[in-house]
Amino acid sequence: MVLASSALAAWINLPQIGRLFNNSADRIAALPPAPVFTRGQRILILSPHPDDETLCCGGMIAGAIVAGAQVSVVWATAGDGFEFAASLAERTLDPGDPQMRALGQTRAQEALKAAAALGIPASHTVMLGYPDGGLSALFTTNYTETYTARTTGASAVYVRGAQTPGAPFTGQALEADLGRVLDRVKPDLVLAPAPQDFHPDHRTLSYIALRLMSARGQAGRLRFWGVHGGLEWPVPKGLHPELPLTLPPLADRLPWQRVDLSAPELRRKQQATDAYATQTRIMGRFMRAFVRRNELLSAEPLPEGGALPSGSQGP
Repeated sequence: MVLASSALAAWINLPQIGRLFNNSADRIAALPPAPVFTRGQRILILSPHPDDETLCCGGMIAGAIVAGAQVSVVWATAGDGFEFAASLAERTLDPGDPQMRALGQTRAQEALKAAAALGIPASHTVMLGYPDGGLSALFTTNYTETYTARTTGASAVYVRGAQTPGAPFTGQALEADLGRVLDRVKPDLVLAPAPQDFHPDHRTLSYIALRLMSARGQAGRLRFWGVHGGLEWPVPKGLHPELPLTLPPLADRLPWQRVDLSAPELRRKQQATDAYATQTRIMGRFMRAFVRRNELLSAEPLPEGGALPSGSQGP
């Protein structure tokens, strides 16, 4: 399993092959600007793993807070499924359940540091702690039947500081936990992964967000972003704050809007990215490639006339 994790890390750190994509700076400049965040606006970021909130939205989070908006973030998982990261952090070639759970605890602490770097107070952060790599199972086969995580051996929430310690790994429990967050925060905007994102945890959280917000009659409050947007995206790898973030190939037909970032917002985003030491030591060139002069949001989950992927309706 460590070998598979190593291969993943190598793949997302490959050198620039931007010629694969016809995704010019002119196309980004032509995108409409997203509406600005305003004082008193309540914004909730749905992050599948610790670091996604920073990669997708760190600059706009920092800007929204300066503008007086109230920003909260909820992490669906503690990111305890990356065996290569656990190997390095715990100094073992074959990390077992205890080492993987230790990684989850560490990444939860990194998440708080990253949130603080962006200006989010700890009181506006929520760790749910469901299984990294297991959200699609919770959404489908394990909606009511408890799921046991392959990497940690856990079947219930174990992460310190989680909203519901001991909650079973079921889709029902996850949706109930997330529903409690929505009801408490009462967000005006919810920033969620786009359903085209390559990572199954991201896609699944998108489906759950669509279902929960639709049930509340608030689907129009959703805004979508991408992190795992297609082979080699974003290019070039590494830190290039002077360059634009181009459209993710897997979702380039969405009606994207551009969020331009100031120099202070970029600095905060870079600081938050660097807070994820367990990840940057392996995937630093990938992660820092998101520190660009803009971020992207779509007010729609699908291009016009599109359909959600098969299985998105859930149980």
